[in-house]
Amino acid sequence: MLRFPRIATLVLAGMAATPALAADGPFFSLKNTDFVVLLGLIVFIGILIYFKVPGLVMGMLDQRADGIRSELDEARALREEAQSLLASYERKHREVQEQADRIVAAAKEEAQIAADQARADLEVSLVRRIAAAEDQITNAQSAAIKEVQDQSVTIAIAAARAVIADKMTAAEANSLIDASIQDVEAKLH
Repeated sequence: MLRFPRIATLVLAGMAATPALAADGPFFSLKNTDFVVLLGLIVFIGILIYFKVPGLVMGMLDQRADGIRSELDEARALREEAQSLLASYERKHREVQEQADRIVAAAKEEAQIAADQARADLEVSLVRRIAAAEDQITNAQSAAIKEVQDQSVTIAIAAARAVIADKMTAAEANSLIDASIQDVEAKLH
């Protein structure tokens, strides 16, 4: 044990101390208080050594050092675990951010496609409405032309009736009626 020579050196140094030499009378006498104190100290140190107190104290200090070392190791392990968790969360955050960016890009692309489709549908709808309007205009023109023709025919018939009534005699009217009846009979048979 290396501790014992240190203690012995301390004891010898204590014995050679100047105050011990300053006492009255012989040093190695029980009447000398310094010698009695020195003997008490040596006995006390002897008892401590006999009961292995320095070893126990050193063992407790070693245990405390081991405990502190294990706590430091545990703290280091916790720190490394925390760093790995932080790295994992940062990696997951990047992955989630990339996924969100992809979703946003896909949504923009879908919105652009939907806008293009809506534009195309609007153009088709406008073409259909223009075609329907043109058909309505054509039908209205045809109806107007037919109505004008019908009125023209009605007016022409009325005018012809008036002219014929003024210029035709009863005999001529009867001969026209007979000719029309024969014409109808020929067409029906």
